[in-house]
Amino acid sequence: MKKIILILALAICHLTFAFAGESAKSVLDKCANKVSAKEGVSAQFRMESAQYGNVNGTIEVKGNKFHAQTPVAVMWFDGQTQWTWLQKNNEVSVTTPSEAQLQAINPYNFINMYKQGFSYTMSTSGSSYVVHLTANDKKRKVQEMFISIDKKSYAPLEVKMRQGTKWTNFVITNLKTAAIDDASFRFKSADYPTAEVIDLR
Repeated sequence: MKKIILILALAICHLTFAFAGESAKSVLDKCANKVSAKEGVSAQFRMESAQYGNVNGTIEVKGNKFHAQTPVAVMWFDGQTQWTWLQKNNEVSVTTPSEAQLQAINPYNFINMYKQGFSYTMSTSGSSYVVHLTANDKKRKVQEMFISIDKKSYAPLEVKMRQGTKWTNFVITNLKTAAIDDASFRFKSADYPTAEVIDLR
């Protein structure tokens, strides 16, 4: 009898975790669809990071492309190449960023990451879902993420992620659909004629 009870308890536990995982995946899928509007989306954000400091900015996203502006830097990413202009030295660095580097500066990069290599659990907090993602591979740069998602609109409200022991938090506001041309995701030298371009690829 005890053995049967134990088996039933394990089965219920397994089903509970499976259901939670499916629910979290479903919420993330709906959130990704919200962010992945074909014409693009724009939003405001605040980044809070012990490593990078605290800064406010705006961002435009279209698929895996993004264009972010802050008081100290402007970034463009066309899906392969990233250009970063720093105000303090008027330099533009050109790189091919890693997944971790993209996540550190683009709060929406989770939509390209969560589908593979992460396990999920989900809880609720007021009017938000909170999805907790944990990397299955301990060598992955981004080991853990918490994504807060509005229950009604499925818009992302906050993305908190851990690389090593360091956390970076993005608070996202004013998300809206916007028609964004692909040229917006590439650096234009004519707009920064005096900037020094440094190719680090």
